[in-house]
Amino acid sequence: MAEPDSVEPDPVHPDRMRAFRALPERDGRVLRVVYVPVPGGARVVTMFLDRGRRRKA
Repeated sequence: MAEPDSVEPDPVHPDRMRAFRALPERDGRVLRVVYVPVPGGARVVTMFLDRGRRRKA
């Protein structure tokens, strides 16, 4: 979350954000972290390897 490759709003829950980062140790698969921004940080809702997203070559 500290250095994502990209961030976008969650289309279903407008109060949540999605952060993405490619993981070289996972053959370029992309970790998706869904979070709610709160004062002084963030509350993580979920995180998982996103099957539908790949690192751009």
